[in-house]
Amino acid sequence: MSDETRRGPTTEGLPTTEALQSPFRRKLLMGMAALPALSMMGKPSFAQAPATSAINTTGLAVTDTEVTVGILHSATGTMAISETGSIQAEKLAIEQINAMGGVLGRKIKFIQEDGASDWPTFAEKAKKLLVNDKVAAIMGCWTSASRKAVLPVMEQYNGMLYYPTFYEGLEQSKNVIYTGQEATQQILAGINWITKEKNAKSFYFIGSDYIWPRTSNKIARKHIENMLKLKVVGEEYFPLGHTQFNSVINKIKLTKPDVIFTDVVGGSNVAFYKQLKAAGIDLSKQTLLTISVTEDEIDGIGGENIAGAYACMKYFQSLDNPNNKAFVAAFKKMWGEKTVIGDVTQAAYLGPWLWKATVEKAGSFDVDKIAAASPGIEFKGAPEGYVRIHENHHLWSKTRVGKAKLDGQFDVVFETAELIQPDPFPKGYQ
Repeated sequence: MSDETRRGPTTEGLPTTEALQSPFRRKLLMGMAALPALSMMGKPSFAQAPATSAINTTGLAVTDTEVTVGILHSATGTMAISETGSIQAEKLAIEQINAMGGVLGRKIKFIQEDGASDWPTFAEKAKKLLVNDKVAAIMGCWTSASRKAVLPVMEQYNGMLYYPTFYEGLEQSKNVIYTGQEATQQILAGINWITKEKNAKSFYFIGSDYIWPRTSNKIARKHIENMLKLKVVGEEYFPLGHTQFNSVINKIKLTKPDVIFTDVVGGSNVAFYKQLKAAGIDLSKQTLLTISVTEDEIDGIGGENIAGAYACMKYFQSLDNPNNKAFVAAFKKMWGEKTVIGDVTQAAYLGPWLWKATVEKAGSFDVDKIAAASPGIEFKGAPEGYVRIHENHHLWSKTRVGKAKLDGQFDVVFETAELIQPDPFPKGYQ
């Protein structure tokens, strides 16, 4: 672990007077009421940068003054409602890191590509970033379908992907750092909580029709039926972008499940929750647990259409800790006071910081060295509180449950006392 990683809160090392002369830095610092957060993330270093030949032996886009990374998310299509926040968070992290002197004395430059909510496009853009642009890392993807499309490209061309979304687990790769939570940290923990809290006996599953919802619900069904000895009374899937949910809503009204368990993603959520309310389903009385709706989606759904629903995540914008307050202030200063921050947005913010810490521990931008150095890397400045990379390249993190409010934010009603060890291959769920 580097000295920078160990360092706790300090006021040392804020940008110098000379640094403030730069229009870029002046704009950035004006945009960050969050300087205390920067001080928690380590001391800026303007020392002589190590020789490029010593820290880049594999031909990556690293010069004496810059290192290039890729940002690969859906800026268009049905997933843009969810992925825009990830793009914003990664750009914020990169600007903050650059204001502190960059990585190994080099400023981060980024090349942004649009996956356009289309999985083959994600694979094509990932190859372009790795082969043509020779980026040192990619911050990207949201859906498991996009990650699965990109994974073989990352492994074939030996890239490093920082993937920010909660997902189904059942995967581990040298070439991926998973900064979201896997099934044991979200799906199983959420079901256990809602079952105990609401004395639930029956569940109705509704998901989007691709790998993450189907695999997540397969895991959830095994847990509900085999472990908890309860019932799943319905299971329905809809194409991405689907907007007509009246038929399944009628089935819910007939079956009267104790819990509606949803992993509908993207823009479909807007129609789903509006139609639930229009059909007379009151979420203050009908328990609903989502593992896919964050503040980002509620921005489109409208708080009045989802108030009372529960979400199981590891992060909510309303978390009351110094790291998060500074992060929210900086994010809103950069992207506007009306912007909101959801779970995946925060996990995306972690990517550049964890990459920076790992590169500095390894003393190299080489992907093999970064992969080997990743276990044990910690980030004390994480808005969620604190995270650490496990040997399986997933993060130790807490599980939380929030209850949606009219204003589009969540009241945190449950939080694990300790970090949960990631277990992407839980026994009995594969």
